[in-house]
Amino acid sequence: MLWTAERPDALAAIRVDLGAIFVSIELSKSTWLITALSPGKLYPLVVIHEAGLDGFWIDRVLRREDWIESHIVDAASIAVSRRYRRAKTDRIDGEALIRTLMAYKRGEPRVCSMVRVPSPEEEDRRRISRERKVLIAERTLHVNRLKGLLFSQGIRDYEPLRRDRRERLEELRSGDGRTLTIYLKAQIRRELDRLELIIEQIKAVEAERDAVLVAEQAGEPAPTAMLVGIKGIGPEFAAILHSEGFFRNFDSRRQVAAYAGLAPTPWRSGSIDREQGVSKAGNPRLRTTMIQLAWLWLRHQSGSALTRWFHDRVAHKGGRMKKSTIVALARKLLVVLWKYVTFGIAIEGAVMKVG
Repeated sequence: MLWTAERPDALAAIRVDLGAIFVSIELSKSTWLITALSPGKLYPLVVIHEAGLDGFWIDRVLRREDWIESHIVDAASIAVSRRYRRAKTDRIDGEALIRTLMAYKRGEPRVCSMVRVPSPEEEDRRRISRERKVLIAERTLHVNRLKGLLFSQGIRDYEPLRRDRRERLEELRSGDGRTLTIYLKAQIRRELDRLELIIEQIKAVEAERDAVLVAEQAGEPAPTAMLVGIKGIGPEFAAILHSEGFFRNFDSRRQVAAYAGLAPTPWRSGSIDREQGVSKAGNPRLRTTMIQLAWLWLRHQSGSALTRWFHDRVAHKGGRMKKSTIVALARKLLVVLWKYVTFGIAIEGAVMKVG
């Protein structure tokens, strides 16, 4: 561990009116680098470190002490040198964090974006949807591997997710009419064992998700229960929207869109004025879910104002640019859903589920 501090005889170069010792922690798997800027007196500590693999436990430990103020910063929001080749070391990064923290404490606008630390309960709840996403990806991997093994034998109509997958395996014949060889069939059976384990785990995770939803519906109206009541939104989408986005407090609709990385990014300089598309700087899980939900919204909410806006916009462009327009629809849809669960503002033309 390395401690870097200003010399006590150089106090004139350090502002003492802020009344704090500023500390940055540069975290890695093997070492931690601590950089401090101290005015030479005993002041409360203001600590900053980047969001990363260590999660939030360090911040929670620091916040237990009354004399420590802790912050976690989004590393991508910190301005860096625009030189073609810039020097980068842990010491330079630590000093940059100190400067960023001091500017933030001085109240400089948009100097960085601090991460809102979820409670342990909020962090634990989001594991349900995140684990399910991982399991779905693993299921797809096993299905593709099984199909690839059989495709090499001229078999193209085998569906590993069907319930009669093992019975069908015994009936398969290769493209040249042979039964499957001994070791190929043994490999496929082991692959099916792994696939069936993943399927059971997905069912278990979904049961946990549904149990949470039932508990919420039995009590006071909760965001997840409100979202599930809208036609086209199922338990999984509702859980992701709540755990990845609506658990936070937002001050404006632009903050909502920016958090999901769906806010537009302008490029205006002199006579140049154009849009660069969405920023993609926010929560990737929330952004992906909203794009998927936007397509489903067109199917299930054909009479809503948002659907009419989408079709009018696409028709105005001659049927082109559907992909960019669906992103704009996802942004608008996220905002109206946030208003619905936060303020109870009805979604114009939306159809609710019956029963």
